[in-house]
Amino acid sequence: MKNIFLTAAVASVALVSCGTVQSLVQNTFPYTANVLVSTGVPADKEVSSTSTASNVQTWFGGNNNAKIKDVRISDAKVSVVSPTGGSLNAFKSIKVYISSSGTAERLVASRSNISTDASSLNLDLATSGFLDEVVKSTGVTVRTVYELKNQTSSDMNLRIALNFSSVPAN
Repeated sequence: MKNIFLTAAVASVALVSCGTVQSLVQNTFPYTANVLVSTGVPADKEVSSTSTASNVQTWFGGNNNAKIKDVRISDAKVSVVSPTGGSLNAFKSIKVYISSSGTAERLVASRSNISTDASSLNLDLATSGFLDEVVKSTGVTVRTVYELKNQTSSDMNLRIALNFSSVPAN
C-alpha cells in the first residue's frame, strides 16, 4: 500500500513540475528593438522606425506556437543606450506598434508628455485585447514612432524592450 501511494505521489509531482516548467517557459517572452535617432531628425514631427522580430516558433523552437494563448503585452520600456549617454528629455512622445504578415498593426505601448532626465522609462501599455494572431504569425514587425521636442546634438540609440505574456493552451 505504501508503494502505491509513494508511486502515485511521485508521478503527481513529476506531472505538476512538467506543467509548471512549460508554464514558466511559455508564460513570458521578450523582444528588443533598436532605434537610431539621428541628429537630422526635425523637432515636432513624427518619425517612424521599423524592426523585424522573431516569431514564437523561433523563440520556443519547433511548431510550439499552438501551445500558447491569450498573448498580451506585459511590459514595455525604452532606454537610451548611446555610448555617449543621454536622456529621454529630448522626446515629446513615443509609440510602439506590432504587426505581422496579414494582420493589422496594433498599438502596444506609448508615452506622451515625456519630461524626464532619466535614461530609461516604462511606457504605458495598451492592453485592449489579445495579440495571439499577431505574435503567432510569421514576419512579426515592431514599428516605433517618436516625436522630438528639439533636435538632438548627436545621434542617439534607443532600445525598446517589450515583454509579452501568455498562458499555455490545453
